[in-house]
Amino acid sequence: MARAGLSAQRLTLAAADLADTVGLDHVTISALARAFGVKDASLYSHVRNLQDLRHRIALLAGGELIDAIGAAVAGRAGRDALIAFADAYRAYAMAHPGRYTATQLPVPPELVTADPAAFRRTYELTYGMLRGYGLSEPDLTDAVRLLRSTFHGFVSLEATGGFGHPRDVEQSWRRAVEALHVLLAHWPTAAPAREDTPAP
Repeated sequence: MARAGLSAQRLTLAAADLADTVGLDHVTISALARAFGVKDASLYSHVRNLQDLRHRIALLAGGELIDAIGAAVAGRAGRDALIAFADAYRAYAMAHPGRYTATQLPVPPELVTADPAAFRRTYELTYGMLRGYGLSEPDLTDAVRLLRSTFHGFVSLEATGGFGHPRDVEQSWRRAVEALHVLLAHWPTAAPAREDTPAP
């Protein structure tokens, strides 16, 4: 019978595959139920609702992404690690567009607490790579935000055909990552806190 063997894990994987094919926004409980040849109600024994399903996709994709990055940066440091990290990030986003979209969703704290491994690994890999540039807090957090916004902005524009100039996108990517390396290697000192300008 089609519903035999259904589980939250199996449904999540199928939903992630569907997201890569049709886009995360088009993944619904009904669409997933049709893929398994069952009624919608059969899925609610395993996932609470569509939001829960999307959070599960986010956790799955986040784990896959950091595993791919971890394999790429293993044994590397500095510029080589940054390039490997960036290329693995971009490759995953291009190969798994629906999954990648899910990684940008905020995940409820209780789910993070229930399965913290991927989040811990993401923290350790990212901050470990940046410590290789001699950074410490609060510069580490600032650098993480810079990398994330640069990588996400680039791959999102690339995925939607947002780069209209004939310049080769691959060459622009290489230059962007190289520019990040130069910036990280020459990280600016913190600017003094700005005092409010007194009223005239």
